[in-house]
Amino acid sequence: MSTYLPIIGITMGDAAGVGPEVVVKSLAHEAVHAQCRPLVIGDARRLERAIGITGSKLKVRRIADASQARFERDTIDCVDLELIPADLPFGKLSPVAGDAAYRFIARAVELAQAKQIDAICTAPLNKEALHAGGHKYPGHTEMLAHLTGVDEVSMMLVAPQLRVIHVTTHIGIIDAIRKIEPGLVQRTIERGHATLVKAGIAKPRIGVCGINPHAGENGLFGYGEEEEKIIPAVEALQAKGFDVTGPLPADTLFFRAGRGDFDLVVAMYHDQGHGPVKVLGLEAGVNVTVGLEVIRTSVDHGTAFDIAGKGVVDEGSMLEALRQAAELATRR
Repeated sequence: MSTYLPIIGITMGDAAGVGPEVVVKSLAHEAVHAQCRPLVIGDARRLERAIGITGSKLKVRRIADASQARFERDTIDCVDLELIPADLPFGKLSPVAGDAAYRFIARAVELAQAKQIDAICTAPLNKEALHAGGHKYPGHTEMLAHLTGVDEVSMMLVAPQLRVIHVTTHIGIIDAIRKIEPGLVQRTIERGHATLVKAGIAKPRIGVCGINPHAGENGLFGYGEEEEKIIPAVEALQAKGFDVTGPLPADTLFFRAGRGDFDLVVAMYHDQGHGPVKVLGLEAGVNVTVGLEVIRTSVDHGTAFDIAGKGVVDEGSMLEALRQAAELATRR
């Protein structure tokens, strides 16, 4: 029986940023085509410009619908939304590019819901441009949740030695502590667990961070947040047979996870999880949205306006994002 190659919908991101170049450079790699069938949702003319900038030998094939894709090795199949003016400059904030980035995502969601793609992999967008284009979201994660009608999703970061899922993300630290409660902690762990099981880890080993230094050290630090907000969730999941340990001091837990003791770390707030991942592997770091009906991975870097249009962007993170998308994708 032949192995099913998942169809990965790749959104082009902000056309004024490095997205078009990252997509073009990535799709030149043989390994990508051995892992998946890539389908770009974006602007064909912009991809052709990126081909010129990067000196790529690929060609672009404009298609109106995913069913027309041929997945030929030397050709990029592009569901062409024709939203980017030919003279749009690289490296400059543009409401047109911000609006287009939103529309690329919206089309990808439609394709996923119609079961025409098996996962979504996103090139970076610019939040300021997104807002200027009339779309008030903090980022990809919240936009995807809204477009798919899902109330709650989680952000997972994947680096070569580490996977981290976040209980809270884009809110201030005081708001994060207020928001953390046993139900949210439990649902976050369950989403991470389900994702890893689907990816072939039968019994994921999960380590849960505390909120305070030394995980509160039995009430010495903080006001009992660990006992109130985290321990009930850990105990409930242990009773269900999950291999969950914690709350543990974050500094020790990340060291142990990097050594291989855990398959997944549960971080309580943004910087607690992002800091270690970026130290361990920003170039190969991948952002995964967990809890949607379709898996979504992303590069773990921004639009890099300072180098956009120069052909120098590194595609390492996009290659890793595509690999993770293929690994975690729905199998049909």
